[in-house]
Amino acid sequence: MKLDTQLGQYDLGLLPAEAQRLERMGFDCLWTFETQHDPFIPLAFAARAAPRIQIGTNIAVAFARTPMATAMAAWDLARASDGRFMLGLGTQVKLHNERRFSVPWVAPAARVKECIQCIRAIWDCWQNGTKPAYQGQYYQFRLMSPFFNPGPIAHPAIPIFLAGVNPLMGRTGGEVADGFHVHPLHSVRYLKEVLRPAIDEGARTRGKRVDDLSLCVPAFVVSGETEAERAGLERAVREQIAFYASTPNYRGVLDLHGWAGVGEALSAKVRTGDFSGLAQAVPDEMLDTFAIVAPPEQVPARLRQRYRGLAQRVSVYFPIPADHPEQRWARFAEAFRRAG
Repeated sequence: MKLDTQLGQYDLGLLPAEAQRLERMGFDCLWTFETQHDPFIPLAFAARAAPRIQIGTNIAVAFARTPMATAMAAWDLARASDGRFMLGLGTQVKLHNERRFSVPWVAPAARVKECIQCIRAIWDCWQNGTKPAYQGQYYQFRLMSPFFNPGPIAHPAIPIFLAGVNPLMGRTGGEVADGFHVHPLHSVRYLKEVLRPAIDEGARTRGKRVDDLSLCVPAFVVSGETEAERAGLERAVREQIAFYASTPNYRGVLDLHGWAGVGEALSAKVRTGDFSGLAQAVPDEMLDTFAIVAPPEQVPARLRQRYRGLAQRVSVYFPIPADHPEQRWARFAEAFRRAG
């Protein structure tokens, strides 16, 4: 099981040093996410500054860019990182696609499946000279002249991860992806009873199983070396759980545990712009289900135990704070590996 982390520093002037710091801590991969910043550009800096740690997007919004644009960015990062780059794609939700990215929301599972197939067709053309002949319902790739062809690279087998919450996206990931980014709002029960079976169903269509894919799981953790740190982190985790639980697209996770009413109440608060008290609206039972709540010295082993047999890569949901001593997380990474 690999131990990954999220990038928290997006200032390009400071980013090389931050990538080196995370590499020294002993993390296996550095992931970026498309919230306030572009997910690809920072990885170009990290690729050259930190030569051992893997890098990847978790996630880049698939429909916000064309398959060709995504294929080019990934190709360049695979070249710059000597094959350490992993491409993580997600669909986001309807509201953000239409109102934030100005792109239509149509058949997300079918479209992202085609998007991944089209990206792979582009890479195959560049690497092996195959004819550009991909024609789908939503995407096509039928033209590539030498002037626009970047040519082959040393490490062309770029893993593609698909992110998702619900069974349909899990099945889609099983059909076409190399890995799957599990949404932070999950439970062990949801993984076992809903998501992994859906991924397995999709994987069987191409002669694979769910364990042939690499599942990457970000985990909410409530801990801290002081009571003030622990309380602050608990508040942040409760707020994040509340934010996700207020989104109807993620309601299936709540329904499994009988918390549909909590989700509906949170949705109502968000719809009216009432963001006060979101954290307090998350019951303790929900916190304990969706997060690891433990003293610092127990977290590495608890993290590994929780996802043993369920995931191949795990990370703590929030990025490593800039003011945390390097040795603190180096000890964390070492304890995680010893727990295996």
